[in-house]
Amino acid sequence: MIADIITISSEVQSGTPVFAGTRVPIKNLFDYLRGGDSIEEFLNDFPSVKEAQVDRLLELVENLITLTPHEEKAAA
Repeated sequence: MIADIITISSEVQSGTPVFAGTRVPIKNLFDYLRGGDSIEEFLNDFPSVKEAQVDRLLELVENLITLTPHEEKAAA
């Protein structure tokens, strides 16, 4: 469930999407990866984020960008 991965609340980081149960913005993960850092480095720097959350987020993103047109209609 996406709520186990991402929280968006005006009371946490002014509504910036964060990893659920943390104050760590989702964007931080992508900034790390874009900068050439590993997931391990990210997790070491943000120990409140669980590895399972990162794995599920990346799986969700992968599924979103690899949907075929037929799958997109079925998902809607």
